[in-house]
Amino acid sequence: QVQLVESGGGLVQAGGSLRLSCAASGRTFRSYTMGWFRQAPGKEREFVAAINWSSDNTYYADSVKGRFTISRDNRKNTVYLQMNNLNPDDTAVYYCAADPMGRGVATMVFLRGGYWGQGTQVTVSS
Repeated sequence: QVQLVESGGGLVQAGGSLRLSCAASGRTFRSYTMGWFRQAPGKEREFVAAINWSSDNTYYADSVKGRFTISRDNRKNTVYLQMNNLNPDDTAVYYCAADPMGRGVATMVFLRGGYWGQGTQVTVSS
């Protein structure tokens, strides 16, 4: 069983930055495709970003492209989401997800199953 634990959420003003972290248990982390999703109040969960096992392939939602950066450190079993130039529309609970099948980053958009964290709240004030 893989456990994912997110951290780094909080309250930030518009234009500010936050860095989310997701720590994973399990020795096979390095083979997983990892991703971030978010869910705002009253809205469906949406894909944010994904990264493959070797970090040479990433994929972003259009709404965050150029502002967010996903990265990972396989030695630390951790994936990160650096969020810059935040705006109130980015307010949501952010979830870390793992695809143990190691599929392509674009397939994370449609991830079903896999492993999920409990989420961390990000609130951006105007």
